[in-house]
Amino acid sequence: MSEEILKIKTKKYKEESVIVSARVPKDMLRDIDLISKESGRTRNEILTRLLDFGLKHTEIIDD
Repeated sequence: MSEEILKIKTKKYKEESVIVSARVPKDMLRDIDLISKESGRTRNEILTRLLDFGLKHTEIIDD
């Protein structure tokens, strides 16, 4: 019988959280809320993970 192990990565960002307001299209918010519901994570967790992914996969290019 194999052991089950819960693996949790440490947080990348160490400073305290701040509140940020952003406008998003209603249909995008529905998609975010659907992901939240299906994954069992809060809207805030989903948005933070999406932002983290975006930051890691963004490349600034010059015209």
